[in-house]
Amino acid sequence: MRHLDTAVLTPATLTRPGPTASGGGTGRSLAAAVGRTPVVWIGEPFTGTDRGFWAKLEGFNPGGIKDRPALHMVARARERGELRPGARIVESTSGTLGLGLALAGQIHGHPVTVVTDPGLEPDVHRLLTAQGTTVDLVAEPHPTGGWQEARRLRVAELLAADPTAWCPDQYANPDNVAAYEPLAEELIAQLGRVDVLVASVGTGGHSAGVSRVLREYCPELRVIGVDTTGSTIFGQPARTRLMRGLGSSIHPRNVAYEQFAEVHWVAAPEAVRACRALARSAYASGGWSVGAVALVAAWAARTEPPGTRIAAIFPDGPHRYLSTVYHDDYCRPHGLLAGETAEHPDEIADPAEREVTRWTRCRTVTDPLGTAR
Repeated sequence: MRHLDTAVLTPATLTRPGPTASGGGTGRSLAAAVGRTPVVWIGEPFTGTDRGFWAKLEGFNPGGIKDRPALHMVARARERGELRPGARIVESTSGTLGLGLALAGQIHGHPVTVVTDPGLEPDVHRLLTAQGTTVDLVAEPHPTGGWQEARRLRVAELLAADPTAWCPDQYANPDNVAAYEPLAEELIAQLGRVDVLVASVGTGGHSAGVSRVLREYCPELRVIGVDTTGSTIFGQPARTRLMRGLGSSIHPRNVAYEQFAEVHWVAAPEAVRACRALARSAYASGGWSVGAVALVAAWAARTEPPGTRIAAIFPDGPHRYLSTVYHDDYCRPHGLLAGETAEHPDEIADPAEREVTRWTRCRTVTDPLGTAR
């Protein structure tokens, strides 16, 4: 077990930590701007009286949380000789990793092609193009694997056409997981200890990388995974999904199922309502993943014993979602503003019990592929 500073912190005593291996220092390269992100206290009225949680604001990175793995995966591939100088980087993304790869490509001198789908926010599309990234849109979802599988197949086509190109393969690359170890170190430096970690799950990278290191400091750590309805990661059937950045229609190999104490599925309207409530009450907010994570973290703050130190990872900020999550003309036709979110989730005993369509909790977490993996 690593050394743990158990000093009790309060919102008033919180400070930003010093530079870490992930960046956050002073330098000529933009890589120095990645990492060392702040944490803020989210309390009442969002969480209820006298309760709250700490939010790690990864939106303070230039492009969001996936700046960390983009820089790390590219650097390690260059060290191993897998990515040659000047070679093209090709990867599938729903948006955030694309921004990180655009940053890594500029820093290391690589052209970048991101394969995405029509669900990509127009603002992100324009930003990627402005940064010199080639955006390749797939036209149709795969009949069983959805947009993600369609994107992966298109990546394979592009790699076959350019033998010098390199793909990070964020779904299975262990460097994606390792990239988040500094984030865990930052949390320990900032909070002293973490009793409960709440993290969204998409590729599985940040939940795996952060939880493994935190557990070395905090052996009793409980990890709550946050997924979206219609995602197959934790054993639910794959459906068409509106939310991006969390959930999957495939089974990423980087998901560390053994780390999770429980999983919560959150529906798109519940995430939007949480995003907007968070913006009104705490100023700090973000996109789909932030809303889903905040909803679950607030519930944990209300239900865990007093004194439990809860950390929630907010993967990005609100800016790329001004035309979606925060735009009434987008939200109304999709039914995202109607209804109210319950104070507590539904519960199922097993992911196979039934298909869930609203916020639902399950304390049985297993790898759907089992030994087949």
